[in-house]
Amino acid sequence: CLTPCDPEFPARAKANNGGFIIGGENYGQGSSREHAALVPMYLGVRVVIAKSFARIHIANLINSGIMPLTFKNADDYDKLNQGDKLSLTNVFDGMDKGEITLNNETTGESFTLCCSFTERQKAILKAGSLLEYTKVGE
Repeated sequence: CLTPCDPEFPARAKANNGGFIIGGENYGQGSSREHAALVPMYLGVRVVIAKSFARIHIANLINSGIMPLTFKNADDYDKLNQGDKLSLTNVFDGMDKGEITLNNETTGESFTLCCSFTERQKAILKAGSLLEYTKVGE
């Protein structure tokens, strides 16, 4: 999982009970298979924040219970560093409004993230995955 870009990522994700993935342009390009989202899910990743996403990969992330978010200002990507302690605020309310706040607790900065989910996608993410959502029923 992401070892060509960062050989230590899987071990770091396991040690930190998951975390966030910060990605660049067209995150998930060429990753139309579900495994590209399932492996991060099993590592505990709950959110991927990127400059932009490949279309099919967004659906796979959501179905795996991983929230795809984009930077409102793409330049904010360069203000984050590996090892920064990050958190999100106003997640459920933000899902409805289309904006969620990312807090960098290491630097004290906050950033606006964008999302555009259908009602069904919001329900899947709130349930934790498509499988959990299906258990509950539509």
